[in-house]
Amino acid sequence: MGGGDFTVTVSRKEVVAAVLPVQEYWLPLSNLDLLLPPVDVGVFFCYKKPHDLTFGSMIGVLKEALAQALVSYYPFGGEVLSNSAGEPELLCNNRGVDFMEAYADVQLQNLNLYNPDESIESKLVPKKKHGVLSVQVTELKCGGVVVACTFDHRIADAYSANMFLVSWAEMAQSKPLSVLPSFRRSLLNARRPGSYDPSLDDMYVPMSTLPPPKAPQSGDDLLINRLYLSQPNSSVYSNH
Repeated sequence: MGGGDFTVTVSRKEVVAAVLPVQEYWLPLSNLDLLLPPVDVGVFFCYKKPHDLTFGSMIGVLKEALAQALVSYYPFGGEVLSNSAGEPELLCNNRGVDFMEAYADVQLQNLNLYNPDESIESKLVPKKKHGVLSVQVTELKCGGVVVACTFDHRIADAYSANMFLVSWAEMAQSKPLSVLPSFRRSLLNARRPGSYDPSLDDMYVPMSTLPPPKAPQSGDDLLINRLYLSQPNSSVYSNH
């Protein structure tokens, strides 16, 4: 079977929000985040057929754990909108995460993981249309499962996305979160505001205050730079 020679049928779409209410507020992006274009990144995980769980029961566990994880990772349940200045900002409003259930008529062993652009992208990894995060859980013909996520890279880099995935997995196993995220921007403020000595102002002057350049006079000692190119396989010499 070719890498992308299979069909995927989406059987259910819903939105999973945090299990607890979240106070709505705006979270501005940093200057570095504003440099990034609106790019989405995807990640997927493949699992063999479980012996003691049906696909329906796995879906229920994943959705319940996702709703619990979004309580601590509430920005992942928000959406990016434009502020009055036209800049993107994250609105933490508990909009929720788009969650899709699907079926693919392909065996796990036949997935061409050496070329995921052909076999995985746009088939098993969802396209994010709304919000910050989209999830697709796909049952394979052999009973295996593929769990895929698509993140807004402006909101989640690789490190923060990995933190969320680990916390989601811990919730699914009824474990406490090993690491709690922090969204307090004040932690990045300098303890001692930066300052500079006034003497630094004497090191620079405006270009407009410089006298106009003088025309060269005969007899002036001018610096002349010449480049000489020799025959092939030779070097370039500079004479000053």
